[in-house]
Amino acid sequence: MGSKTFKTLDEQIELLKSKGLVIDDIDYAKEILLRENYFFLSGYRHLFLKDDGSRKFIPNTNFRELYGLFYFDRQLRNILFKNILIVENNLKSILSYVMSKNHGFKEQHYLNAKNFTQDASKSRQINDLLRKMKRQINVNGKQHTATSHYISNYGYIPLWVVVKVLSFGIVGELYSVLQKEDQNEIADIYDVSVRNLIDYFPILANYRNLCAHEDLCFNNTTHKNIENTKYHDLLNIPKNEEDEYIYGLNDLFAIIIIMKQILQRDDFTLMMNEISYELDVLDGRLKTIEISKVLKEMGFPENYKEIVRVN
Repeated sequence: MGSKTFKTLDEQIELLKSKGLVIDDIDYAKEILLRENYFFLSGYRHLFLKDDGSRKFIPNTNFRELYGLFYFDRQLRNILFKNILIVENNLKSILSYVMSKNHGFKEQHYLNAKNFTQDASKSRQINDLLRKMKRQINVNGKQHTATSHYISNYGYIPLWVVVKVLSFGIVGELYSVLQKEDQNEIADIYDVSVRNLIDYFPILANYRNLCAHEDLCFNNTTHKNIENTKYHDLLNIPKNEEDEYIYGLNDLFAIIIIMKQILQRDDFTLMMNEISYELDVLDGRLKTIEISKVLKEMGFPENYKEIVRVN
């Protein structure tokens, strides 16, 4: 396999044109390629390629269509990111409240392994997790106004403040090793099973990081399938030959199903309205492929909007 070499903007343009991409405004295309990166933009080309293995674009595919999909994905990331931040903040608030009420709020309480599950198989995980927490507190504790205020004035940081410097991943993992009573109390607030919450939080934490780093999002798949939910059934999502739902298990629609369950109703409705708007905008920009092809890549059923109304 030959090595990759640097290509000027003019060479990048010629390469795209040689693959059949229509570029009717060279200066516009150069500006996009300079600011957005040829490699990242090319990550969206697969939907516009012929299915004959030639790696050529479908006839009449325009550069603006390719960039339109790229831009849609950016808007989608922004919508998901701000809503996952809401979920993250909600979890931090709820978990710190329950733990503080049931076990105490100072370091000797929330950094005490005895206040977590006593399942021997999880003792190593708990100790590793507590070390991560201490490290994040030491590294980040003095960089935030609230945490530095408590350190300076009281000599400790209460749990409802320390969660500010903990990552979503750590807080989600914390939930997985809480005592059963604490897990159940939090699950009751969400009206979601403990088992599902343990699955959902790391999936959302991964998507949070994906969105924050502008990775390809619309066709990303989760590291683990979520369990079947009533929403799969209510939306009449079809199944494959193995009797598995073809949408909503490890695709972007799985994230939508998770958010349906743990976001507040108004927040979820607003999120879905924003996603629907961006899909409509993209639909208007596409000429050589149908929006249904994008929806399929996202794992969105054609009736995806109905998830706002079903309960």
